[in-house]
Amino acid sequence: MATKGHNEVKESLREMTRIFKPKDPKKFVKEYVRKYRITGGYEEELTHLVEMELDKLDSSVS
Repeated sequence: MATKGHNEVKESLREMTRIFKPKDPKKFVKEYVRKYRITGGYEEELTHLVEMELDKLDSSVS
């Protein structure tokens, strides 16, 4: 995945995480990758990104 495209995917996923606040990050990423036809092999990295974003949201609410 190209760097520019990769950054766009990450930013899009961050925004969607803020909107939907998924309970299961792994399932959320799996559906995102399938729906937007993201190249395989990035699920673990994107799942970590979603988990970090959810942690940020949780800490800002407290």
